[in-house]
Amino acid sequence: MTLLKVKSIRAGDTPPAQDFPWWLVATLLIGVYLGWRIYTDELYTEIFRVIARGVTVTAFVTLVAFAIASCIGLLLSVAVLSKSKVLRQCARFYIEVVRGIPMLVLLFYIAFVGAPAFVNLYNAIVEPIGLEPLRTRDISFLWRAIFALTIGYSAFIAEVFRAGIQSIDTGQIEASKALGLSSWHRFRFIIFPQAIRRILPPLGNDFIAMIKDSSLVSVLGVADITQLAKVYAAGSFRFFETYNIVAYVYLLLTILLSLGLRRFESYLARKH
Repeated sequence: MTLLKVKSIRAGDTPPAQDFPWWLVATLLIGVYLGWRIYTDELYTEIFRVIARGVTVTAFVTLVAFAIASCIGLLLSVAVLSKSKVLRQCARFYIEVVRGIPMLVLLFYIAFVGAPAFVNLYNAIVEPIGLEPLRTRDISFLWRAIFALTIGYSAFIAEVFRAGIQSIDTGQIEASKALGLSSWHRFRFIIFPQAIRRILPPLGNDFIAMIKDSSLVSVLGVADITQLAKVYAAGSFRFFETYNIVAYVYLLLTILLSLGLRRFESYLARKH
């Protein structure tokens, strides 16, 4: 009798359609507890006020880097799928090389190798025509960090766009060709509107991942959430309380965005 009540999920079986979100309940309880400590404990309140100043920088770095990376990723995906062999090979070379470099290494490389190289190249072009030369220190570490995140994530986003574009049924593309639509019109009116519905969920996941990876910019001294926490903890030796607040802030940002993304996915599914 007991064996009949037990239902095992084997490989290939469909999991339950919808479980009660106990994980969300546990997360909310932790969040409520830490929120109560921040509200009632003077030490937690002080730490939170210090760290909250870095939220603006984290948001700015993430939004700007992700917007530029999405544009570059779209261009790379189009290049990978183009008829030109040169474009395909160049785009694939960029994607594979960048995806193989850890983000932290890429941050150091762009900050201390790429930026000076760019300044030298710029000065070699503008000095002969009498323009004012640029100094390496004129490029802030904030923008070096943004450019590094842009390069790193553009390669991953390019693969997201490529997979979404290739998921469109070839019959629709052939039908649009039969109607006499140009390549640009086929992409604009047939391919991209359908692909974007499939691209948005993984694109949202990449955005959430970038919020977490933006903490790496603290190694360059950019005053984001993590950097302000490091400075405060080093001066006060309150490592436990400080990094509790840091984890709480990042968790709050990512959980809210994740829930919003799920709601948006459900909306797209119903609309479709």
